[in-house]
Amino acid sequence: MGDKNMQEIIKILIRTTFFYFFIVLLYRIMGKREIGQLGIIDLIVSILIAELVAISIENINDSIWLTIVPLTLLVLLELGLAFVSIKSRNFRTFFGGKPSLIICNGRINYQEMVKQRYSMDDLLLSLRQKSVKSIEDVEYAFLEPNGKLSIFKYNVFRVKSNYPMPLIVDGELQKKALEHIHKSKYWLEKELSKKGLDVIDVFYAFYKGSKIYLIRKKEL
Repeated sequence: MGDKNMQEIIKILIRTTFFYFFIVLLYRIMGKREIGQLGIIDLIVSILIAELVAISIENINDSIWLTIVPLTLLVLLELGLAFVSIKSRNFRTFFGGKPSLIICNGRINYQEMVKQRYSMDDLLLSLRQKSVKSIEDVEYAFLEPNGKLSIFKYNVFRVKSNYPMPLIVDGELQKKALEHIHKSKYWLEKELSKKGLDVIDVFYAFYKGSKIYLIRKKEL
Protein backbone atom coordinates (compact mmCIF):
# COMPACT_ATOMS: atom_id res chain seq x y z
CA MET A 1 0.00 0.00 0.00
CA GLY A 2 1.51 3.32 -1.12
CA ASP A 3 1.87 6.49 0.90
CA LYS A 4 -0.81 8.18 -1.24
CA ASN A 5 -3.37 5.48 -0.49
CA MET A 6 -2.52 5.63 3.20
CA GLN A 7 -3.03 9.40 3.22
CA GLU A 8 -6.43 9.00 1.53
CA ILE A 9 -7.49 6.39 4.09
CA ILE A 10 -6.42 8.66 6.95
CA LYS A 11 -8.39 11.56 5.42
CA ILE A 12 -11.48 9.37 5.08
CA LEU A 13 -11.17 8.20 8.69
CA ILE A 14 -10.75 11.76 9.93
CA ARG A 15 -13.75 13.01 7.92
CA THR A 16 -15.91 10.09 9.02
CA THR A 17 -15.06 10.69 12.69
CA PHE A 18 -15.64 14.43 12.36
CA PHE A 19 -19.03 14.07 10.68
CA TYR A 20 -20.09 11.42 13.18
CA PHE A 21 -19.75 13.87 16.06
CA PHE A 22 -20.97 16.79 13.93
CA ILE A 23 -24.21 14.97 13.01
CA VAL A 24 -24.74 13.92 16.63
CA LEU A 25 -24.47 17.61 17.55
CA LEU A 26 -26.93 18.61 14.80
CA TYR A 27 -29.49 16.04 15.88
CA ARG A 28 -29.14 17.13 19.48
CA ILE A 29 -29.89 20.70 18.36
CA MET A 30 -32.90 19.59 16.31
CA GLY A 31 -34.17 17.34 19.11
CA LYS A 32 -34.83 14.43 16.80
CA ARG A 33 -37.09 11.56 17.68
CA GLU A 34 -36.88 7.95 16.60
CA ILE A 35 -37.08 7.32 12.84
CA GLY A 36 -40.60 5.91 13.02
CA GLN A 37 -41.85 9.20 14.48
CA LEU A 38 -40.28 11.54 11.94
CA GLY A 39 -42.53 13.83 9.92
CA ILE A 40 -42.07 14.58 6.23
CA ILE A 41 -39.81 17.59 6.82
CA ASP A 42 -37.71 15.71 9.39
CA LEU A 43 -37.32 12.74 7.07
CA ILE A 44 -36.23 14.92 4.13
CA VAL A 45 -33.67 16.70 6.28
CA SER A 46 -32.33 13.36 7.55
CA ILE A 47 -31.95 12.01 3.99
CA LEU A 48 -30.20 15.16 2.78
CA ILE A 49 -27.81 15.10 5.74
CA ALA A 50 -26.89 11.49 4.99
CA GLU A 51 -26.35 12.22 1.27
CA LEU A 52 -24.24 15.31 1.88
CA VAL A 53 -22.03 13.53 4.38
CA ALA A 54 -21.59 10.52 2.08
CA ILE A 55 -20.54 12.78 -0.80
CA SER A 56 -18.09 14.67 1.41
CA ILE A 57 -16.44 11.46 2.66
CA GLU A 58 -16.06 10.18 -0.90
CA ASN A 59 -14.68 13.46 -2.31
CA ILE A 60 -11.76 13.89 0.06
CA ASN A 61 -10.16 16.56 -2.13
CA ASP A 62 -13.09 18.94 -1.68
CA SER A 63 -13.14 21.40 1.20
CA ILE A 64 -15.02 20.15 4.25
CA TRP A 65 -16.80 23.50 4.40
CA LEU A 66 -18.71 22.57 1.23
CA THR A 67 -20.58 20.12 3.46
CA ILE A 68 -20.64 22.00 6.77
CA VAL A 69 -22.33 25.08 5.28
CA PRO A 70 -25.30 23.27 3.64
CA LEU A 71 -25.72 21.03 6.70
CA THR A 72 -25.92 24.10 8.93
CA LEU A 73 -28.43 25.68 6.54
CA LEU A 74 -30.58 22.53 6.65
CA VAL A 75 -30.63 22.60 10.44
CA LEU A 76 -31.61 26.27 10.50
CA LEU A 77 -34.38 25.64 7.98
CA GLU A 78 -35.66 22.70 10.00
CA LEU A 79 -35.69 24.71 13.22
CA GLY A 80 -37.43 27.59 11.45
CA LEU A 81 -40.10 25.34 9.94
CA ALA A 82 -40.60 23.61 13.29
CA PHE A 83 -41.23 27.00 14.92
CA VAL A 84 -43.73 27.99 12.20
CA SER A 85 -45.53 24.64 12.51
CA ILE A 86 -46.02 25.24 16.23
CA LYS A 87 -47.57 28.64 15.53
CA SER A 88 -49.67 27.59 12.53
CA ARG A 89 -51.80 24.45 12.53
CA ASN A 90 -52.57 24.85 8.81
CA PHE A 91 -48.85 24.79 8.05
CA ARG A 92 -48.36 21.78 10.33
CA THR A 93 -51.25 19.91 8.72
CA PHE A 94 -50.10 20.71 5.16
CA PHE A 95 -46.59 19.36 5.68
CA GLY A 96 -47.16 16.79 8.41
CA GLY A 97 -50.67 15.59 7.61
CA LYS A 98 -53.28 14.58 10.15
CA PRO A 99 -54.65 11.30 11.56
CA SER A 100 -57.15 9.32 9.49
CA LEU A 101 -59.94 7.28 11.05
CA ILE A 102 -59.56 3.78 9.59
CA ILE A 103 -61.84 1.86 11.98
CA CYS A 104 -64.80 3.49 13.70
CA ASN A 105 -67.07 1.60 16.10
CA GLY A 106 -65.65 -1.67 14.83
CA ARG A 107 -66.35 -0.85 11.17
CA ILE A 108 -63.66 -0.36 8.55
CA ASN A 109 -63.70 2.98 6.74
CA TYR A 110 -62.90 1.73 3.23
CA GLN A 111 -63.23 5.18 1.64
CA GLU A 112 -60.54 6.57 3.92
CA MET A 113 -58.31 3.56 3.26
CA VAL A 114 -58.54 4.15 -0.50
CA LYS A 115 -57.88 7.85 0.00
CA GLN A 116 -54.75 7.13 2.05
CA ARG A 117 -53.71 4.25 -0.27
CA TYR A 118 -53.76 1.98 2.76
CA SER A 119 -54.49 -1.60 1.75
CA MET A 120 -56.19 -4.36 3.69
CA ASP A 121 -52.84 -6.15 3.90
CA ASP A 122 -51.32 -3.04 5.50
CA LEU A 123 -54.13 -2.96 8.05
CA LEU A 124 -53.83 -6.64 8.92
CA LEU A 125 -50.04 -6.32 9.23
CA SER A 126 -50.38 -3.38 11.63
CA LEU A 127 -52.93 -5.28 13.71
CA ARG A 128 -50.64 -8.31 13.96
CA GLN A 129 -47.77 -6.07 15.06
CA LYS A 130 -50.04 -4.80 17.85
CA SER A 131 -50.91 -8.40 18.83
CA VAL A 132 -54.51 -7.95 17.70
CA LYS A 133 -55.96 -11.25 16.49
CA SER A 134 -59.09 -9.94 14.79
CA ILE A 135 -60.47 -6.70 13.39
CA GLU A 136 -63.60 -7.38 15.45
CA ASP A 137 -61.55 -6.66 18.60
CA VAL A 138 -60.87 -3.08 17.48
CA GLU A 139 -63.28 -0.26 18.24
CA TYR A 140 -61.20 2.60 16.83
CA ALA A 141 -58.04 2.74 14.73
CA PHE A 142 -56.25 5.86 13.51
CA LEU A 143 -53.60 6.01 10.80
CA GLU A 144 -51.15 8.59 12.14
CA PRO A 145 -49.18 11.02 9.91
CA ASN A 146 -46.01 8.97 10.52
CA GLY A 147 -47.67 5.87 9.05
CA LYS A 148 -48.25 4.05 12.33
CA LEU A 149 -51.63 2.69 13.33
CA SER A 150 -53.01 3.69 16.73
CA ILE A 151 -55.46 1.07 17.98
CA PHE A 152 -58.17 1.25 20.66
CA LYS A 153 -59.66 -2.11 21.53
CA TYR A 154 -63.12 -2.80 22.87
CA ASN A 155 -63.38 -3.07 26.64
CA VAL A 156 -63.87 -6.43 28.36
CA PHE A 157 -67.66 -6.30 28.07
CA ARG A 158 -67.49 -4.98 24.48
CA VAL A 159 -69.57 -1.97 25.46
CA LYS A 160 -69.26 0.84 22.94
CA SER A 161 -67.41 3.88 24.21
CA ASN A 162 -67.35 7.40 22.88
CA TYR A 163 -63.96 8.37 21.52
CA PRO A 164 -63.05 11.93 22.58
CA MET A 165 -63.45 13.64 19.21
CA PRO A 166 -61.46 16.92 18.94
CA LEU A 167 -63.91 19.66 17.99
CA ILE A 168 -61.50 22.59 18.24
CA VAL A 169 -57.72 22.55 17.90
CA ASP A 170 -55.68 25.75 18.24
CA GLY A 171 -58.82 27.83 17.85
CA GLU A 172 -59.83 26.11 14.60
CA LEU A 173 -63.07 24.22 14.08
CA GLN A 174 -62.77 20.54 13.12
CA LYS A 175 -65.58 20.01 10.62
CA LYS A 176 -65.04 16.28 10.16
CA ALA A 177 -65.30 15.71 13.91
CA LEU A 178 -68.63 17.55 13.95
CA GLU A 179 -69.88 15.40 11.07
CA HIS A 180 -68.80 12.28 12.93
CA ILE A 181 -70.90 13.14 16.00
CA HIS A 182 -73.74 14.42 13.79
CA LYS A 183 -73.56 17.97 15.08
CA SER A 184 -73.44 21.33 13.30
CA LYS A 185 -71.24 24.38 13.57
CA TYR A 186 -74.26 26.31 14.84
CA TRP A 187 -74.73 23.77 17.66
CA LEU A 188 -71.10 24.12 18.77
CA GLU A 189 -71.19 27.92 18.65
CA LYS A 190 -74.39 27.87 20.69
CA GLU A 191 -72.82 25.59 23.31
CA LEU A 192 -69.77 27.84 23.53
CA SER A 193 -71.90 30.98 23.81
CA LYS A 194 -73.43 29.53 26.98
CA LYS A 195 -69.95 29.74 28.47
CA GLY A 196 -69.35 33.20 27.01
CA LEU A 197 -66.83 31.89 24.46
CA ASP A 198 -66.19 31.93 20.73
CA VAL A 199 -64.32 29.28 18.75
CA ILE A 200 -61.19 31.46 18.58
CA ASP A 201 -61.14 31.69 22.40
CA VAL A 202 -60.69 27.91 22.74
CA PHE A 203 -57.29 26.23 22.49
CA TYR A 204 -58.62 22.66 22.57
CA ALA A 205 -62.08 21.16 22.92
CA PHE A 206 -63.28 17.58 22.63
CA TYR A 207 -66.62 15.82 22.78
CA LYS A 208 -67.23 12.74 24.91
CA GLY A 209 -70.30 11.30 26.56
CA SER A 210 -72.57 14.08 25.23
CA LYS A 211 -70.38 16.70 26.92
CA ILE A 212 -67.86 19.24 25.67
CA TYR A 213 -64.56 19.51 27.52
CA LEU A 214 -62.35 22.45 26.69
CA ILE A 215 -59.19 24.35 27.46
CA ARG A 216 -59.34 28.12 27.06
CA LYS A 217 -56.42 29.97 25.53
CA LYS A 218 -56.16 32.29 28.49
CA GLU A 219 -55.75 29.28 30.80
CA LEU A 220 -52.45 28.32 29.14
